[in-house]
Amino acid sequence: MEHRAAAPDDVIVQVNAAAVAAVDERISTGQITEEEVIGIDGGKQQIGGGGGGLTRRTFSQSYKMRHRNPVELTGWQLALLGYQSLGVVYGDIGTSPLYTFSSFTLPDPGADDVLGILSLILWTLTLVSLVKYVFIVLHADDHGEGGTFALYSLLRQHVNFSGKSMPVPVTRLASDANLKFHSKQSSLQPRMLKFLEGSPIAQAVITYLVLVGTCMVMGDGALTPSISVLSAVQGIQSRSSSIKQGHVVLLCVVILVILFLFQQYGTSKVGFTFSPIMLVWFALIASIGLHNMIKYYPPVLKAISPHYIYLFFARNKRAGWEQFGTVVLCITGAEAMFADLGHFNKKSIQMAYSCLVYPALILAYAGQAAFLIKNPSKLSTTFYSSVPDPLFWPMFIVATLAAIVASQALISASFSIIRQSIALGCFPRVTMKHTSKKYEGRVYSPEINYFLMIACILITVGFKGGPEIGQAYGVAVIWVMLITTHLITVVMVIIWQTHSAIAGSFYIIYTAIEGLMTISLLYKIAQGGWVPFAITAFFLIITLSWTYGRSKKNEYEASNLMDRQEFIKTVNMSNRVPGICIFCTDLMNGIPPIVRHYVQHMGCLRELMVFVTVRHLPVTSVLPEERFLVDRLEPFGVYRCIVQYGYMDTQNMEDDDYVLSIIASLKEIAQSNDETMIMDSALANGTTFVLGRVILKMSSKQSCFKRFVVNNLYRFLQKNFRSNISSLKIAPSKTLQIGMQYEI
Repeated sequence: MEHRAAAPDDVIVQVNAAAVAAVDERISTGQITEEEVIGIDGGKQQIGGGGGGLTRRTFSQSYKMRHRNPVELTGWQLALLGYQSLGVVYGDIGTSPLYTFSSFTLPDPGADDVLGILSLILWTLTLVSLVKYVFIVLHADDHGEGGTFALYSLLRQHVNFSGKSMPVPVTRLASDANLKFHSKQSSLQPRMLKFLEGSPIAQAVITYLVLVGTCMVMGDGALTPSISVLSAVQGIQSRSSSIKQGHVVLLCVVILVILFLFQQYGTSKVGFTFSPIMLVWFALIASIGLHNMIKYYPPVLKAISPHYIYLFFARNKRAGWEQFGTVVLCITGAEAMFADLGHFNKKSIQMAYSCLVYPALILAYAGQAAFLIKNPSKLSTTFYSSVPDPLFWPMFIVATLAAIVASQALISASFSIIRQSIALGCFPRVTMKHTSKKYEGRVYSPEINYFLMIACILITVGFKGGPEIGQAYGVAVIWVMLITTHLITVVMVIIWQTHSAIAGSFYIIYTAIEGLMTISLLYKIAQGGWVPFAITAFFLIITLSWTYGRSKKNEYEASNLMDRQEFIKTVNMSNRVPGICIFCTDLMNGIPPIVRHYVQHMGCLRELMVFVTVRHLPVTSVLPEERFLVDRLEPFGVYRCIVQYGYMDTQNMEDDDYVLSIIASLKEIAQSNDETMIMDSALANGTTFVLGRVILKMSSKQSCFKRFVVNNLYRFLQKNFRSNISSLKIAPSKTLQIGMQYEI
């Protein structure tokens, strides 16, 4: 960042830290209340002294944060937290017994076949969900947050990404390392770290992996409601021969429509019922599984011996190999344990899965296998066929509710992923509504919601409730897991600095398991496996077109900056009128070309000009006292302000709050009372926000493909999605948009 006429030590000033700390201390000791920390204008009470007062709206309300300091919980508290996680984390993996066995298609399964399938399920559950996710991946959190983006942000904090050949914007300041939620780098420099920092191609590969993984999760979000609800209601066919598959599909569509229409009210409206439903669900499937084991085949757990896997493949050969990928359905939702880590903590998730979910799933699958050994013809309807008749209707109701819980978890995760993608500049802005005042992360996007609803209905009706949905679902799940394996291996080597032999063993074992499943599922591409790839491609085209267009726009602006002397001359020769002019720009250095256009059209400049850049960092949150970086430029009355956010932060400031916060920050670097008085005077005379409405036009010298991406795809996204100004909630009367065309 540039420094003109800055402080003597030439260091960017980070503001309001002392004021925030002092007020926090006074609130915690009871000297004042939050309600007493109010505005700096209109004669209201001011805290902090001088001209740089702290407003309640600015920092207490607008930037209310979760300070993730380690908290020691008692056993009962962990148990309660684990109970609460049942309804959020385990809906997907918990309902997998609904469809796992029935997704296998064997013409004449014998006892050894059933035991082989059960052995595959037991070992997959143990190695992937328990060992990999519960005991390894959960430790790769970013200050309590989990998921693919958390892994990526963790790597970005430890590896100096250069920004060359990167599909997402990369900016880095020396002050980033001092942020509370920025991980500290080790003094040791592994060889892989040096390789990554010196290889733009490797950095781009990691970034593309993250983008593909997040787009795959969107495919997961479209498939989970379809397969979960369909599998739950399909059992009704066994009650009457007059109920056809078409009736089941219609009922499933009705439930899906109601589920998606209800999203606008937020998960908090039904969240309190989720955990009891899942607790009853796990109790029922475990009890029924134990009953079936005792009744049909008590030694069924001998399938824990891996030699039954060998017998399965030896007997079925190619048919068995083609069915191998289907076993991935038993671990659907394992990724959710990591993705939803921010709502709970590692120990509670580990406790809930190890002590309740994992044993219940083992008993459920063992009971189904015991039933199938005596009733092999019931393979396609395993779940409901194995339920005792007196428990059918209670199980039908609980299963349907559990399927809705599983669907809700993936739908909410899709909203959160799009929100994080927008924050990191990877996706055009869509409407984001907060559905809970208590929990910041609960959001709802109408556009994404209706896209998922239409996709779910098309998938359900298009496949007519057939096994193809299961094949498509398996493809989406295993690709996300395979990408996580690659990313976690990099984390192990660079951040954890695990011994290369251990990290290599982890990578080889899990790449082999998940890679073989992936290869097996390639046979299912024509049978429904193409669906997640189609959804991934749809979101990936949007993401890459958007980021490419934005990068070209930034490149043009960076190469067409106003010269320093030209800017000073322009300011000195222009009439200065009272008030504040805030130029919103993506550039952190230099004077953007929008100023030249502004002066040409307006013929004057405000007495106070501030170049404001909203910067999103690859960290979970930025504390209030770390929010603003300010600098003084030349000539007098010109400033730069960088407003920093983490990918879990919410931009909920309105225009007045925004201006008050910026002025309070600038007063911290004021060198005289006169300068402070000028700021107050300018504030009293009103503020104008100046934004550029840029149209990119790719010249004919570029390739046809690049012209199509910029002139068609990017421009379409720019016209039809929300602009950056929407997040600031600026009144139209205070906004001035200047249209510009960049020929690149």
